[in-house]
Amino acid sequence: MYKQYMDRVEFYVVYIREAHPTDGWQVGANERDRVLLTAPRDAGHKLENASACVRNLGIEIPTLLDDMNNGAELAYTGWPDRLYLIDTGGKVAYKSGPGPRGFRPEELEAAIQKLFPEPAR
Repeated sequence: MYKQYMDRVEFYVVYIREAHPTDGWQVGANERDRVLLTAPRDAGHKLENASACVRNLGIEIPTLLDDMNNGAELAYTGWPDRLYLIDTGGKVAYKSGPGPRGFRPEELEAAIQKLFPEPAR
């Protein structure tokens, strides 16, 4: 979807906080896959975690880093993860359910097409 609509929509991933840190709520799948990150202590550490995530998952979408007070996470109920479409006036035009089960890519795509129709050729 990113590559298909990047000429009409600015896409971003916002790295909010580590969902399953080794010093917090670690899950077996992370241990099995060697995703072993601690909760960040400062912005530099958070940047290291986010960079590892982007690199290891092959994320091509530009990635932003939430602040240490989790401002974006709190403002957008970003945990565990969500999909949002923000209109040109800064208003939420689409908000998914909590991911990954609440992700409905077809709903996001329909919202994109409605808000940003394909330019006439």
